[in-house]
Amino acid sequence: MSAQRESWSARSGFILAAIGSAVGLGNIWRFPYVSYENGGGAFFLPYLIALATAGFPLLFLDYVMGQKYKGAPPTAYRRLIKSAEGIGWWQVTVCTIIGIYYASVLSWAGKYTLFAVGQQWGEDTEGFFFNTYLQNASELTMAYSSQLLIGLVVVWTMVLLILYGGIKKGVELSNKIFIPLLVIMFGVLVARAVTLPGATMGLDTFFAPNWEKMADPKVWLAAYGHVFFSMSIGFGIMVTYASYLKRNANLTGSGLVVGFANSSFELLAGIGIFSVLGFMAQASGVPVSEVVSGGIGLAFIAFPKIISTMGDAGNLVGILFFGSLFVAGVTSMVSILQVPISAVQDKFGWSKQQSVTIVGLGSAIISIALFGSQNAITFVDVIDNFVNNIGIVFGAILSIIWVTWFNRNKLPELINHINAISSVKVGAVWSFMLTIVTPIALIVTLGLTLKSLLTEGYGGYPVNVQFIFGWGVIIICAILALVLPRIKGHSSHEEQ
Repeated sequence: MSAQRESWSARSGFILAAIGSAVGLGNIWRFPYVSYENGGGAFFLPYLIALATAGFPLLFLDYVMGQKYKGAPPTAYRRLIKSAEGIGWWQVTVCTIIGIYYASVLSWAGKYTLFAVGQQWGEDTEGFFFNTYLQNASELTMAYSSQLLIGLVVVWTMVLLILYGGIKKGVELSNKIFIPLLVIMFGVLVARAVTLPGATMGLDTFFAPNWEKMADPKVWLAAYGHVFFSMSIGFGIMVTYASYLKRNANLTGSGLVVGFANSSFELLAGIGIFSVLGFMAQASGVPVSEVVSGGIGLAFIAFPKIISTMGDAGNLVGILFFGSLFVAGVTSMVSILQVPISAVQDKFGWSKQQSVTIVGLGSAIISIALFGSQNAITFVDVIDNFVNNIGIVFGAILSIIWVTWFNRNKLPELINHINAISSVKVGAVWSFMLTIVTPIALIVTLGLTLKSLLTEGYGGYPVNVQFIFGWGVIIICAILALVLPRIKGHSSHEEQ
């Protein structure tokens, strides 16, 4: 057996870490746009239904898998069903790939916190972001940018130092500092934003329900997709974090706190960002819809433009906004990398230091090599799209089907385990959601995504870029999921 597994000092440490993982870059600039594009106020109903029918059922499954079987995904799934170890390795690979490109966006947010001092982006925020800062190349090149390289080295150094500290001294301590800091910084930002002239115009756009959109299946798919990625479920993070819980931890109580904290933060982000967009729309005399640009563009192009219209007050707002993005990103990235680190510790019996060095430094080298280049934003965009929309969803579908369809006899065992230690009991409803509703929603989502990618491609990128950095990452996940379970590890005798 391996050495005594680390554990959280208290349940609050686990809850803070889980919130730190769930609240990331996506909440601050993804949620407001997903809701706006899918019916504004009317999107909240599908979002809440998705939270109840897929979010919490899957969160509870991840928790019980980690806490009951005391391992990262490959170990936990193998201890449940021997044939399921590969599902765990698929999730671990997805997590590792996300960590490798997440560092890039995180380094941009960190750099923009510095650019906000004196609003160094000037008038042309788009030109500054793509040309001056990223030095974006229109075709594949191995040219590097010293600014991007330095930013990545700083981010990886910071994250690896936290991971070397382990669960209590590293992950738990960093969340105790960063989560309150994030809440304070973002709270000040939102308080400032809602007092701006034109803020109500933005809030009307965010909350006004477009009921016709409710009939569009894409809106429902967007709701399920967002809940899924936003709560860090289905790709090993919550399984890994729950594995460090003590034996009698209240699983459902913790899950409800994490889920509602995550959703509340998203709502707050929507209020803050749309207040600012309303201000921008009024200042430029156009409707809010015309100042909206989604994805990465919102954070690094639209927001600096807004900040520039605030005069000297914009310096503070800029530092708060990009500082919040950075802080939220650090806690998420730590949780993402804890998954492969924990998985190799379990499998090969390596020490924490050895695991962090091999996994962390290996990931850092790949990350710096890819995202220090002038193709950084192309690689981020393509890898993010494929690994999120295929990698995460497919891994979650596999985990649900393996547990609830092929090995149904295990479900009562999991239900009894949750109910023996938790304040909120689960039963037939949870079982129905997990067996029928969640997998069907995810299979439909995945089917539509694959159809779109195979017929239309993604983002107008060249076919070779999509194949290498899109389909390539999915093929890597599949190969590792098939090969790693066949390697005899330190812990392979445990389940004999």
